Amino acid sequence: MADASQDPGQQQAALAGIRVIEMATVVAAPAAARYLGDFGADVTKIEAPAGDPARRMGWHGADGPDSYFWKILGRNKQCRTIDLKSADGIGQARQLIDQADVLIENFRPGKLEQLGLDPASLLERNPRLVILRISGFGQTGPYAQRPGFATIAEAMSGYAAISGEPDGGPLLPPIAITDELTGLAGAFAVMVALWHAHRTGRGQLIDVSLIETLLQLMGPLIPAYVHLGYLQPRLGSGLPWSVPRGTYRCADGRWVALSASADTVAGRLLRAVGLDDDERFGTFEGRMRHREALEQHMTDWIAARSSGEVVQLLSESDTAIGPVYTMADVLADPHLTARQAIIEVDGVAMPGMIARLSETPGAVRHAGQPQQPWRPAKPHQDDDDVRSLIRGPD
Repeated sequence: MADASQDPGQQQAALAGIRVIEMATVVAAPAAARYLGDFGADVTKIEAPAGDPARRMGWHGADGPDSYFWKILGRNKQCRTIDLKSADGIGQARQLIDQADVLIENFRPGKLEQLGLDPASLLERNPRLVILRISGFGQTGPYAQRPGFATIAEAMSGYAAISGEPDGGPLLPPIAITDELTGLAGAFAVMVALWHAHRTGRGQLIDVSLIETLLQLMGPLIPAYVHLGYLQPRLGSGLPWSVPRGTYRCADGRWVALSASADTVAGRLLRAVGLDDDERFGTFEGRMRHREALEQHMTDWIAARSSGEVVQLLSESDTAIGPVYTMADVLADPHLTARQAIIEVDGVAMPGMIARLSETPGAVRHAGQPQQPWRPAKPHQDDDDVRSLIRGPD
């Protein structure tokens, strides 16, 4: 595991000079701020006196009260404790926001306005400000005021209904997939808005919701229902348009995953398992039509061989296949080690950079830190080249 606390230098960071204020808790919105911080943005997190609940969520190490979850979500951020229930706290927050390029918040819609920090007044004071608002259902609509955790988005987006075994109930993902995807969507939208601010000098509001982010993943299932009346059943690890595809148990009890999502790959796979002469499986349509027969053959073929033999034989035929890893396997994998996919920062193992930029590489400069007291924002340095590029001419 690589020690990745080395910083490539602020002068190389793509977002050096961009100031981000985070007024958010738990995962989705803090994740958006984390991705910006990984590429050099100066992120200040405003925390209530009780601290972000993520500090107490999940597993803890022996080095203090903060969770591993927090060490990741809070990385590359400076934390400032501000009581937004007090007039002094609102004034402190406003001072930070006045000096910022980006504000990220995930209050329930309308709460920012109740605090006296309504977007219209913030933009009047700081016209180039980009305000990212992340919520469960969005800032408008009949459900806007509902509590909006990822679980509800996963249920109401159609995701849970298609997840699980055919004879089982709907399943929710066992990781924070919706929150993390929404964080990525929010970070992307912030960069779009910053580019617009650079060209025009005008900031704007960004409305990102958990449920609409997850709907993007539903892809062709939306037109398939609207135009064809197709409702996807639960297929376990299968896909309706790609067969074979899934997880399969080997003779040694280990599992492998494979996919034949291209005709050329399917052809190589069928030759390897002795089905290349079966006309039923020669096309996507044929494989879909004869799904059960093809999947049964694959299940039986793999079940008769060890995982090592299956991976070797199908890899030699240039088929897309891989073992189903536990986290222990992930940490031992030589490819992921070479790529520094998992890094260690301040003694904490965590995911590395989500993308590798050749000219402006990001870096994890530190893990999530303890809460810090309020301190005033420093004035911006107008001669910062990167900041001047983003903000544009006055």
